[in-house]
Amino acid sequence: MTSQELAILQPYCENDMKLLKKISRSIFMKFNEPLAGADYDDFYSIANMTLWQVYNSYNPDIGISFDLFFRACLKKKFISELMHRHRQKRILNQFADSLDAVSGDEEECSLAEFIPSDFDTFEEAVRGQESGQYRDKVQQYISRLSNRQKNILNLLMEGYKPKEIRKILNISANEYSDSIQIMRSYENIKVLF
Repeated sequence: MTSQELAILQPYCENDMKLLKKISRSIFMKFNEPLAGADYDDFYSIANMTLWQVYNSYNPDIGISFDLFFRACLKKKFISELMHRHRQKRILNQFADSLDAVSGDEEECSLAEFIPSDFDTFEEAVRGQESGQYRDKVQQYISRLSNRQKNILNLLMEGYKPKEIRKILNISANEYSDSIQIMRSYENIKVLF
């Protein structure tokens, strides 16, 4: 490497790549993109690789200084990386479903109802009421519910399935799901404990 070639790279590489990091940070600030510490490390690595790629492809005959050429290339590289990251998020979001979404089977239950759990609010309420342990707390819980929610609770305790409850109460799957969600909300069940 000649002294002239070395003079081009030296400002970017000295003082622990201080100038390279400064240029990178100034480009980050223009994006208004929140970056975590690991993201900064990733982008500094991209900046370092871009520095060497630009150096190898730079032609002084084009009439642009190395610094301007490097900054333009680095900005394009960062934009490409951000677009790639957002594209990955969009691809992942295509496969995401809400837990409150109604499933397509004949039961028409929300996905949240299929997630196994060791704790069942209604089973605990029934068990506590049978032993007399939670009688006051259960009454307080029930007093917080609407008439529809109380009807759903009674039918669940009698062993009816969600589809049967919706048919008996003449409500849609979304109305049933909303009621169950409210009944299971922390605001309502906290009185049981």
